[in-house]
Amino acid sequence: MRIDRPRGTAHPRYPDYIYPLDYGYLEGSTSMDGDGIDVWVGSLAERRVGGVICTVDLVKRDSEIKLLLGCTPEEMRIALRTHQTGPQAGLLILRPEG
Repeated sequence: MRIDRPRGTAHPRYPDYIYPLDYGYLEGSTSMDGDGIDVWVGSLAERRVGGVICTVDLVKRDSEIKLLLGCTPEEMRIALRTHQTGPQAGLLILRPEG
């Protein structure tokens, strides 16, 4: 996993957007946009996938899955809100306990 956009840094194309959580991708993977599968990383010590966000972007005309790794419930909501702006929509799917 590579964190290329640490918490508190600005988006490279949209400097008004500051990342609320660490954001990166899985090295050696490929998602719909041709880049690695995206990962939001939260503050929990246990780096467990607690859910995914399925996104649709009408401008880019694509859909993707974003993994939620080590995120608290509040951090998951923060990540989800990021993907529910403008022409984007996101759906949070939680990992079942067990």
